[in-house]
Amino acid sequence: MDTLLLPFSPRYIVLTICASTTALLLILGVYDRKILDLVLIPLLIFGALTLLGVRDLLQSSHAVLRNYPISAHLRFLLEEIRPEMRQYFFESEKDGMPFSRDTRAVVYQRAKMVLDKRPFGTQEDVYREGYEWMHHSVAPKPRAEEKYRITIGGPDCAKPYSASVFNISAMSFGALSPNAVRALNGGAKRGGFAHDTGEGGFSPYHAEMGGDIIWEIGSGYFGCRHRDGSFDPDAFARVAATEQIKMVELKVSQGAKPGHGGVLPAAKVSEEISKIRGVAMGEDCISPPAHRAFSTPIGMMQFIGEMRRLSGGKPAGFKLCIGHPWEFLAICKAMLETSIYPDFIVVDGNEGGTGAAPLEFMDHLGMPMREGVNFVHNALIGLNVRDRIKIGASGKVATAFDMARAMSIGADWCNSARGFMFALGCIQSLSCHTDRCPTGVATQDPTRARALVVPHKVDRVYNYHHATLHALAELLAAAGLEHPQDLRPIHFSQRTSTTEVASFAKLYPSLRPGELLDGTQDVRFRDAWAMARPDTFAAVQ
Repeated sequence: MDTLLLPFSPRYIVLTICASTTALLLILGVYDRKILDLVLIPLLIFGALTLLGVRDLLQSSHAVLRNYPISAHLRFLLEEIRPEMRQYFFESEKDGMPFSRDTRAVVYQRAKMVLDKRPFGTQEDVYREGYEWMHHSVAPKPRAEEKYRITIGGPDCAKPYSASVFNISAMSFGALSPNAVRALNGGAKRGGFAHDTGEGGFSPYHAEMGGDIIWEIGSGYFGCRHRDGSFDPDAFARVAATEQIKMVELKVSQGAKPGHGGVLPAAKVSEEISKIRGVAMGEDCISPPAHRAFSTPIGMMQFIGEMRRLSGGKPAGFKLCIGHPWEFLAICKAMLETSIYPDFIVVDGNEGGTGAAPLEFMDHLGMPMREGVNFVHNALIGLNVRDRIKIGASGKVATAFDMARAMSIGADWCNSARGFMFALGCIQSLSCHTDRCPTGVATQDPTRARALVVPHKVDRVYNYHHATLHALAELLAAAGLEHPQDLRPIHFSQRTSTTEVASFAKLYPSLRPGELLDGTQDVRFRDAWAMARPDTFAAVQ
């Protein structure tokens, strides 16, 4: 049951001032009726503001108002509060980073199930370099009613999973508040799609709502580690046996900061975090850059095979942001060497990531998602194993067009993190790393997290997923297609200059089946393939 919390805080200063002033004016008016005539108008104003503030605290639709009663109404007058005020004055609908106002608006509208159409034509400059579009058909098809799904699980998988083509990307409890995790998983449960735990472990908040789970295991092995930080297979098997967990995923790297570990300071390791992650209280919770359980591509494949065995045959795969091309091709050679194949690969892009990272990592390290997805897709084609390994795409996916574009160049499904954060009410205040999230999404402060009302946000998560797939179905129908798996590079084009246009088929050329095995001359693969060995991640010159 929700409780009204009013700790002394600058967030409540306006309400406190209004309530105090109202009380003072009321006391003065009661004390002397002559004064009442003088203070009547201020009394009505401050009294109305006080009632508005109380209403803000009690309502459940807007998390910002619950955390900033009265004062947050400025956000709705000026479009955004604090740093976002500049957006109202200086930015168009297509401006704003990492996500434009227009993209955020369409997520909000779909989450609330309000009108998401746009009037008066596109605001895009369709003649600018880099503009992309999808081709439509003169023979469009009726919009499909099916909830697009794919089966993940190769020949070695005993328990394949029927997954939605749109799922919640990896975000850990600890990075997100308990209420945010509850709401995301509740929406996944209602909509029949999957929720990736992130590397922070399978928490009670993931389990509480019963939605399908992809359990991600990072280099810290949180939830399945010995006290010294090494992998604990028995603990992994116990957790992986949970019926709610449908797939297990090894995190090799992430888009926000590939090749970079993390530390949760000892002061932040609460008893709850200690229990969930399997770490000691009073000690730093370290997620190292590299894995301890393996050190070679062959060892990595063996570890993934062990994850599948320990989980009882559930789909096992890995997530990475592509870095050195030869390293991924070394993994491919290890698949051939060991005859152990992952059931899926999630490709994260350097434009993705909800986690805080150094500027140099965030802006300049790692391959963008689309190039990464297409590289992995072609490598698997070149090995003749594409049919047994599914590919997920994760990196700045928020709309149906984002999905269709990624799926045309190799992805089987898409994950979104920030899109679903917007559905929860995130306003892109860029304060995720400060523990001062104004909407209660990315915080461990209970007085801030209370702003996020779980039942209300469950509906919004479900609505956003449902409406995005509805929009995807409309795009496919307009193109004369029936399923996202029918998408190909020929269905998209990009303006490469103000006067030239190229098909995605030219921008993202495909290898022939088995071409890597036969000896390719494709410059994207030739040298990197020669430098790759299954027994080392190092380049062999």
